[in-house]
Amino acid sequence: MSRINKVFEQPGTTAFIGFTVGGDPDAGSSFRIARALIDGGTDILEIGIPFSDPVADGPTIQRADDRARAAGTTPTTIFALVKKIREYSEVPIVFLTYYNIVYRRGIERFYREAGEAGVDGILIADMPVEESEEVTGIAARHGIDPIFLITRTTDDARIRKIASKARGYLYLVSVLGVTGVREQVPEEALELLRRVRTHTDLPLALGFGISTPDHARTCAAAGADGIIVGSAIVDIIERNLRDPGEMEQQLKNYVSGMKAAAHIPRRQ
Repeated sequence: MSRINKVFEQPGTTAFIGFTVGGDPDAGSSFRIARALIDGGTDILEIGIPFSDPVADGPTIQRADDRARAAGTTPTTIFALVKKIREYSEVPIVFLTYYNIVYRRGIERFYREAGEAGVDGILIADMPVEESEEVTGIAARHGIDPIFLITRTTDDARIRKIASKARGYLYLVSVLGVTGVREQVPEEALELLRRVRTHTDLPLALGFGISTPDHARTCAAAGADGIIVGSAIVDIIERNLRDPGEMEQQLKNYVSGMKAAAHIPRRQ
């Protein structure tokens, strides 16, 4: 059983998936940030590979990408980061990336290096399922789960097609637009959760805009198998760039608080 599958095997719990941009604000700090998220209780660590045109991301994560790229972060840097995390923890690690990064390095090489480093899943945010055949085949050879996005505008036929290709879990986008903190979880996101559940038994994780304990409780009560938090984490990093100790403590506290809020019986 894969590390990702083990996270979701316990019924009635909602996993916390924490996102950070690899190499933000630099390689050494990025490892300490990952360690703080793990120590706080992150169930799955999602690492963004910094990119010049992250079309799915809002301003907060775009600035993190810029900081990481300014520090000289490359995919090689991120593979080294994963190897270092693997020396510390067996937490499942998922990459969030864009197709150009994978294609430029070479799809086979990218997935081979990711597998050797200890990556468990990869989500290519701008790769449509209709063009994923080569990638999913290579991912399978290297034991890496292909993660896919489903949005509120995805129709039922396409949901079934995506679910047939995906492994690990499905990333449900709770809002229309890019990443960023929102005031509440919209009812349309919970309806998407219910609709996708009728088509697949894969774990379903809600992301985009989730940031508060109330959001976590809402998603857990609606039956989400996981919640994905990115911008709120990157906000903490950005606010504390000059005080790494405070940054790490706030990250630990934030994750533990979100997990406590989400640790209620899920709707079965």
